Amino acid sequence: MVTDQQVRRLFKLIRTEKNFGIAAMKAGMDEKTARKYRKLGNLPSELKKEHTWRTRKDPFEAVWHEVKSMLEINPGLEAKTIFEHLQRRNPGRFADGQLRTLQRGIKIWRASEGPPKEVFFTQIHKPGQLCQSDFSHMNKLGITIAGRPFDHLIYHFVLTYSNWESGTICFSESFESLSEGLQNALWELGGVPEKHRTDCLTTAVNKTGHPEEFTRRYQDLLDYYGLNGCKTNPDSPHENGDVEQRHYRFKKAVEQALFLRGSQEFADRYEYEQFLDKLFKQLNAGRRKRFLQEQALLRRLPERRIESCKKMAMKVGPSSTIRVNHNVYSVDSRLIGERIKVRLYVDRLEIWYGQKRVDTLPRLRGEGKHDINYRHIIDSLVRKPGAFEDYRYRDDLFPTSRFRMAYDNLKKRHALRVAAKQYLNILYLAARESETAVDDALRVLIDKNIPISDERLKVLVRSNEPVPIATEIHIPAVDLTCYDQLLQEVA
Repeated sequence: MVTDQQVRRLFKLIRTEKNFGIAAMKAGMDEKTARKYRKLGNLPSELKKEHTWRTRKDPFEAVWHEVKSMLEINPGLEAKTIFEHLQRRNPGRFADGQLRTLQRGIKIWRASEGPPKEVFFTQIHKPGQLCQSDFSHMNKLGITIAGRPFDHLIYHFVLTYSNWESGTICFSESFESLSEGLQNALWELGGVPEKHRTDCLTTAVNKTGHPEEFTRRYQDLLDYYGLNGCKTNPDSPHENGDVEQRHYRFKKAVEQALFLRGSQEFADRYEYEQFLDKLFKQLNAGRRKRFLQEQALLRRLPERRIESCKKMAMKVGPSSTIRVNHNVYSVDSRLIGERIKVRLYVDRLEIWYGQKRVDTLPRLRGEGKHDINYRHIIDSLVRKPGAFEDYRYRDDLFPTSRFRMAYDNLKKRHALRVAAKQYLNILYLAARESETAVDDALRVLIDKNIPISDERLKVLVRSNEPVPIATEIHIPAVDLTCYDQLLQEVA
């Protein structure tokens, strides 16, 4: 087959070669073919005719009016749905292999006669003007800390002109997470852009019809830093396109960095945070030129940060518990009946009383959960052992699996009230002495099959004798020959 390049070479050689046959030979074609192209004066591609006719009859020609009316009524209908409808209406008329023909026909209809599509207008980004932020789930990356899955999100902040980015680990799309992440980014950035855009976060944006566009807490945060807030329209993530694209690229970069590291396991959260900080610095290193242009136009930061917490005042109930954001927490029983102040941060609660912080509790994720610390209520339980068995949060009073095994062992050998009393004495010992020491002592008694009692455990814990290290368990390889023998017998 003669190509355009050969014909162009032929036309060039005709002007330089005296013998036409030599020109044709050098162009790599037969002399007769060369004479044809010299006579026509066109390239092979210019001689081709557009294929505008059908090679076979359209199997949907008779029903196309029906297909067209369905698409005009509901343009969102998929070709497969229409095809299955036609197969039901006309049994045996359309084969499964004809689906592709219908799909091509509908695709052409959409492009030529269908409804207009939404146009995305490319925006000009100006330095120092706009920043975007959003939350991104990181669970699919399989990060583990100390062998346990680390379910978390990243509050992701991006400057739209330079694509400089920053991130903060958080556990929910709460206002505390938003405030902490935004302030971390601004102080790392060293200045304040003109605008900040988010999607329709419930912690930042009021519902449609509310007289105020943003929630009071979020508006106060924007006012403090002199930021102009803006939001995307509902179900329009493309309006926050920069940060949405950075989500994908950032998680891809994390995944590749984990591959190079050879492990998704981290010793603690601090090590993981250092890993992310290093990655962000690597990503931002290639944006330095545009970032410096942007940084020069940023406005000054205020003198100090504001606390990224929600402050609440409440009274401790008679059960020595408080309810914060639909979750239940225990506090020291000394605070029963007292009014305390709670500061709710991204990952913790601080309990304040008499202008002093008296306790710090880990924040629960989600709603409808509870965190009861047995040390807060053990004094009352020891005096009221009958309340233990049916206590609503009893499962929280087994610090480890060995404590649960100890209670089950005591119930087998004693009446319910006696078993509860002995177990609570064991729990009291753990609160006053050492939970680890009591857990080790329980392991020794369970391993040696010695009956558990509070007195025996107290003597063992206070003897200060070294507890033997837990022996390694070796599971022998499974011998499958017995299964083969069974199959032979059945055969």
